[in-house]
Amino acid sequence: MADAQARYLEILDAGVVRCTLCPHHCRLKEGQAGICRVRSNQNGSLLTHNYGEITSLALDPIEKKPLFHFYPGTYILSAGSYGCNLGCSFCQNWSIAHGTPPTTYTEPGKLVEITNSCRQDGSIGLAFTYNEPSIWYEYIMDVAPKLKGAGLKTVMVTNGYIEKQPLEDLLTCIDAFNIDVKGFNELFYPQMCKGRLEPVKKTVERAIGRAHVEITTLLIPGKNDSETEIEALAQWLASLDRQTVLHLSKYHPDYKLDLPATPTTTIMRAREIALEYLDFVFTGNMPGEENNTHCLSCGHELIQRNAYRIKMPGIVDRRCGRCGAELEHIKGL
Repeated sequence: MADAQARYLEILDAGVVRCTLCPHHCRLKEGQAGICRVRSNQNGSLLTHNYGEITSLALDPIEKKPLFHFYPGTYILSAGSYGCNLGCSFCQNWSIAHGTPPTTYTEPGKLVEITNSCRQDGSIGLAFTYNEPSIWYEYIMDVAPKLKGAGLKTVMVTNGYIEKQPLEDLLTCIDAFNIDVKGFNELFYPQMCKGRLEPVKKTVERAIGRAHVEITTLLIPGKNDSETEIEALAQWLASLDRQTVLHLSKYHPDYKLDLPATPTTTIMRAREIALEYLDFVFTGNMPGEENNTHCLSCGHELIQRNAYRIKMPGIVDRRCGRCGAELEHIKGL
């Protein structure tokens, strides 16, 4: 695939181009690529080099994104490219985020066709995931509206590091987001991710109420797992919508970070703290821990999760089978 013209840029003096897709606002001289590695200045124009280039394509349970209250028990075709606009030392998909994996070009119409064909396997649509999808922006904006037109659902699993206007455009065609809030202190992002917290907070605040949003935080010992930080994160999310799902995941050593794995007791204590403010807090990377959804009105068990085996014995006609409460916070029942 030839390089594609990128959106969101400013032409500066002396052939310099500023990318305005994400908060880095990379100023690029001729031939220079941005932090994401997939956008560069070519002859005074901003080009994107990963348009249509797919590194991974697989049918996943929707819970693997993770999304627990968006069409539970279904599958979704998942596609990823390469590159990332953050530099997390603990990256768990570093081979495609920061490496140079092989790719296969798939033009937008073909990906829509493939996605549509997966309906027969229980798929509800397409998730843009694996690496950071926001830097696949042009391709997503050429694919997602077509998926919507075909009655398919669209999902982004993202770090949320994107500017306001590009996000506004995405909100017209993306149904659900899982957004990584990687830490909730001002030092964590610059030290561990080469970014800033505030733009991610703005993304979450703009998206909640306009799409289905769930949050994931990977807890790293001594870095972002203090009780005060977890409490602040939960309080902030509750101020937006206390029914926002928060996933607290267990860190394990990967990429450039070799700290010991997060103790199980840390995750469970964090969950306990967050549940003082939020209605739904689940744990990740911890096989065997209960991650079931209960009715907010009567406590009845609605959704049972055993890894990716999902049962919904407590839901009858989109209501709680015991008390009859409406379950509007669970989409796709």
